[in-house]
Parts: sequence; structure tokens; C-alpha cells
Amino acid sequence: MSYKNDRCMKLVKDIDKSSSKKPEVTDKQAEEAFKTILTWIGENPNREGLLETPKRVVKAFKEYFKGYHQDASADLLKTFGDVEGYDDMVVEKNITLESHCEHHMAPIIGVAHIAYIPNKKVVGLSKLARTVEVFSKRLQTQERLTMQIAKTLMSALDAKGVAVTIDAAHQCMTMRGIKKEKATTVTNYYLGAFKEDLSYQNRYLRYIAK
Repeated sequence: MSYKNDRCMKLVKDIDKSSSKKPEVTDKQAEEAFKTILTWIGENPNREGLLETPKRVVKAFKEYFKGYHQDASADLLKTFGDVEGYDDMVVEKNITLESHCEHHMAPIIGVAHIAYIPNKKVVGLSKLARTVEVFSKRLQTQERLTMQIAKTLMSALDAKGVAVTIDAAHQCMTMRGIKKEKATTVTNYYLGAFKEDLSYQNRYLRYIAK
């Protein structure tokens, strides 16, 4: 592996360093915490319908936040060089995205669009969606999530350019607070050729608008 690729992978590891943290709280401790919350909201955690709820919530949280225990760059290590000189953008759009905001732990639901310009190698299409999945399964802000996906792809693939767009509804805004149920948020992040050459940006935006 070249020095450049070593440096790229170090950048990816820096972006993803939170995934290496080991949990310091047991399932049992987490269940007790949820029992306390049930009591706090005015419920009786010992009534029949709620006896198993703390255990179920812990299981659900393991799924919601499994990204903390996953390496976003791992699936991007396997690339394919037999692309017969293909050097135009690859676009994958309408990738379902489900995350949780770090301010209220309320769901963020939307779609992500990704484009990258290969540099002599491509990656399996499912791996682009996997990158979205890993970072979305953590407490997030949409702005940071957009940047994390883009920077990881740019570094791991040594791409000529990367573009990422997320369009999502935040339930901390639609179900509580200001309660604007139809509001969505759009974020974009461009790297390399997409940032430097507006013709790439414009083509990408036309593709994802269809």
C-alpha cells in the first residue's frame, strides 16, 4: 500500500474512531435505566404490559446504534480495478436513511444520494449504501453525517471526487417543538472534482432530481 493510501486510510480511521469504543454499561444496567425512565414518565414498569419493555428497548437500541461498533471503511477495502478505463461519475440515489438526532434522540428519516468519480478502481454498489448505514446508526446531526460519508468515501476509494446529498425529516421538529410536519432538511457535501468543477455538480444534481 502506498504512502498516499496509508494516509487516506488513517484519515478514514480518524473519522471513524468512535466505532472502536467498547461499551462500559451492561445490558442489565441499561434495562434498569429504562425502568427508571418509565417510572419518571408516570408509568409502572412492573405492570404486565411493561415487564419486558426495558429488555426490548435495549435490544432495539442495539439495532438503532449498531454503527458505533462497525468500521465504516472495512467494506470499502475491496475494490475492482477491471473497469476498462471507466472514469465518469457513479451515482447511487434514493438510499434509505434512518438515524437519530443527537439533541433529542428523535428519528431522522430520509434518503441519501451519493456520487463518486473513480480513480482506476470502483467499489461494489452495496458498499456505498453500507457506508450510509454505518454512520447513520449513530447519534447524528445531518450536517456531520453528510460530511462523514463523503470524507470516508473520498479517502478509502482515493476517488477523484465525491458528492453526498441527504434529504431528511427530523422528528424532533415534526413531532415536537415547532411541529412542522412537512419540513425536510437538505445537506450537500462536495469533494475533489465535484467541488472544483461546477459541471460535475450540475450533472450530479440533475441526476438525483429525476
